[in-house]
Amino acid sequence: MVLLVAAVVAVLALRDDTYVAPTPTAPSVAAARPAEAAAALDALARALEDGSPEAAAAVAPPGDETAAARLAAVADDASALGVGEVDLRYVDALGPVGNDGSWTAEADATWSFAGFDTAPVRAEVQVALRVVGDAVGVVGFVAPAAATDGVADDRLPLWLTGAVEVSRADDVLVLAADDLDLERYARLARAAVAQVREVLPGWRTGLVVQVPSSAEALRAALAADERQYAAVAAVTTTVGDGTDPAAPVHVFVNPEVFDGLDPRGAQVVMTHEAVHVATDAPRADVPLWLLEGFADHVALRDVDLPVTTTAGQVIAQVREDGVPAALPGPAEFDTSATHLGATYEAAWLACEVVADAAGPDALVELYRRVDAGEDVEAVLRDVAGFGLAGLTQRWQERLRAVAA
Repeated sequence: MVLLVAAVVAVLALRDDTYVAPTPTAPSVAAARPAEAAAALDALARALEDGSPEAAAAVAPPGDETAAARLAAVADDASALGVGEVDLRYVDALGPVGNDGSWTAEADATWSFAGFDTAPVRAEVQVALRVVGDAVGVVGFVAPAAATDGVADDRLPLWLTGAVEVSRADDVLVLAADDLDLERYARLARAAVAQVREVLPGWRTGLVVQVPSSAEALRAALAADERQYAAVAAVTTTVGDGTDPAAPVHVFVNPEVFDGLDPRGAQVVMTHEAVHVATDAPRADVPLWLLEGFADHVALRDVDLPVTTTAGQVIAQVREDGVPAALPGPAEFDTSATHLGATYEAAWLACEVVADAAGPDALVELYRRVDAGEDVEAVLRDVAGFGLAGLTQRWQERLRAVAA
């Protein structure tokens, strides 16, 4: 055997042509299959709209029981939420296909919560897929990593995680991560609706509250900057990618902050956010001091606490720095700003000045008319008898008095 090998090498060495070693054959890697992936997403969309866990599980890769259970859970949640108008449209692969046939794709998702959302939600989501033989299966929906600028283009809607619990009533829909206290959030939301309707009886569209498992899950749900809501207990915003001017408005809770509040503080926050839903605050054309101050006016209306408690942070700020020169604006309300709590309290006191001078109904009228497009200076003079300069002076006097 050794001689034969040596002879072959000798013959090759005497040949004029150059020997070229064959290129090693790489392991076979499956290619992305957009058409099959699109069909799988379409089948999953139908299963979710029907609320069928069996049909959803059938879209998972063959033999992947974990993925099947995950998709079945999403379908169960969809049924409990009353999800309708579901569409999942394949857009493109995000990166190469792995050796095991798996890849991540971007999809356009559309859905709505029946009885609460008056328009469908649209969002770009990321979905994990895998080729198994001739089939393409859906593994599940995945959280996008934050981009280099801290903001992700895609999002992971809470209801698509397959790990939520649902409380649904006529006017309140709460979905919370399954490791959280769902009933607590639902109880607070129901009380918030009742409190808001005492001031705004015309609000009848209902309240949707979403509670992800963590601040990071909140970031993924909202495609937000990783620091944007880190210190915020809750935020009211439009759902989805923001391209639809009629997109629904929901409350999103940051449990890492909210769950540290005492019962009274938690109720104030929930009612404050419910006011924003009732007034369509994300789309309101209202000065921030009025938008946020009015929400706190409603939330604190029946709270029996001294002003030294409800305005404790701004009192401390005034004692240290003196009264502000102007009503708070966008810079002061930036979620990364220092003394954010004091800013909200300052806005609340400005609205209390109006309510004390002209009555609570005058404050409601001020908000509604300014939101409808009227000039805040003119409306303020009409309902309260003084303009912005007069309000600022009275507000500064109130701050000095409570800080004395």
